[in-house]
Amino acid sequence: MSVLDDADREALRGTLRGFIEREVMPHIDAWEEAGGFPRELYARAGELGILGLGYPEELGGSPGDSTAIIILCEEFARTGSGGLIAGLCSHGIGLPPILNLGTDAQKRRFIPDVLAGRKISALAITEPSGGSDVANLKTVARRDGDHYVVHGSKTFITSGVRADHVTVAVRTGPPGLGGISLLVVEADTPGFTRTALDKKMGWWCSDTATLYFDDCRVPAANLLGEENHGFLGIMQNFNRERLMLAAMAVAFAQVCLDESIAYARQRETFGKPLVTRQVIRHKLVDMATRIHPVRTWLYQLAQRIDAGEWPIAEICMLKNAATQCVEFCAKEGVQIFGGAGFIRGAKVERIYRETKVLAIGGGAEEIMKDLAAKQMGL
Repeated sequence: MSVLDDADREALRGTLRGFIEREVMPHIDAWEEAGGFPRELYARAGELGILGLGYPEELGGSPGDSTAIIILCEEFARTGSGGLIAGLCSHGIGLPPILNLGTDAQKRRFIPDVLAGRKISALAITEPSGGSDVANLKTVARRDGDHYVVHGSKTFITSGVRADHVTVAVRTGPPGLGGISLLVVEADTPGFTRTALDKKMGWWCSDTATLYFDDCRVPAANLLGEENHGFLGIMQNFNRERLMLAAMAVAFAQVCLDESIAYARQRETFGKPLVTRQVIRHKLVDMATRIHPVRTWLYQLAQRIDAGEWPIAEICMLKNAATQCVEFCAKEGVQIFGGAGFIRGAKVERIYRETKVLAIGGGAEEIMKDLAAKQMGL
């Protein structure tokens, strides 16, 4: 990623804010209720370079760094919809293995159309039998001539129904981390089917699915990197995903604070604005007190990552701190809104429902603690 200066970042923020005000804000509530957003939104985001942020320009990308991704999360969080971010930006976890492990031909084949919004990319790691336990994944790919025959299933896959191609973790070798590979499975591959998961607590407008591979024949040319060497690509992907999830959590916590302040100023109780009540002011201060240090840590880690570091233990701890922060702020936001916070339409209500997915996705809170402990030599 190319590091941006302050002027570039502000220009990016302006582009994102204008796009969201025009293309998203008038429709987001309806999209949430409908359980999806129009596919055309990808093309509109692609035209502005939003989808290509941080990808090589020769592949249709635009300059960006980790701080730019945080800015993207901050601006999209103003919609109050985590599902929109997850769905529109599913390529953020689907494409990096192709970019990092793929051949030049694979990159040219799969990446440009996604960045332009013409196609949709997804990542498939989690299985019905386990999520964070990647070493024991059971989806098998057996080499048969110039194809791999894939058998198994994946679940909780963002953009799983309408993705044009999915980067899939498969077992090509012995048990454990050393037997894992990554394959790109295209939507029209015989034996590949999917079923929508549409009864979710949150992320309503995000397409989520279970994927099935029934003797699915995938060209060997779609193998990313070397056979049985896919685990490193998965781990690199997890680290960036965890940073983005932390950024989403902090951004949504700020939305909860902003919405709560605005509501407390206009809502009157016993003849006075709610914000004049000391207990409410203290709640707002408590929310801000949780947000500020986590946001500072987030930006510091982003700078270190762009400088070439990978502080894995801190990324894990940051993700937990950020998701705990948004859980607290969403809870307090709904409490400040009172009955109005229990009715769909308030951003704090939607965010409150969506806090847990951030604490589970990309590695559950408990897994993050254990991984951080290992990195610390404990």
